[in-house]
Amino acid sequence: VLLQASGGGLVQAGGSLRLSCEASGGTFEDYAMGWFRQAPGKERELVAGIGFSGGTTYYAEVVKGRFTVTRDNAKNTVYLQMNSLKLEDTAVYYCAAGPTMGAIIKMDALDAWGQGTQVTVSS
Repeated sequence: VLLQASGGGLVQAGGSLRLSCEASGGTFEDYAMGWFRQAPGKERELVAGIGFSGGTTYYAEVVKGRFTVTRDNAKNTVYLQMNSLKLEDTAVYYCAAGPTMGAIIKMDALDAWGQGTQVTVSS
């Protein structure tokens, strides 16, 4: 499966952005999906994950209540709606596909990564 992320940009603190990640070359609903981010000088971290049908989600504590992950299997796309953005949300955001939610949460044995999209939150 190939993943193409988009939707990043520059936004003021308190604003919103929606990231999209479109999959191709595989059976999308066979994959759990995740959004990760990596800030300069920091390790890549899990932001949110979503199960095969979208019925199961997982969020990092730092984004709970602000970010929402959804997927549209008919469009082979996973989304990350980011509201109330903070300066510390600035990072390159990556989508990834994995065989299970457990793999997404552990960031282990993932099948594919998107190319990353920059999100910059300004004051």
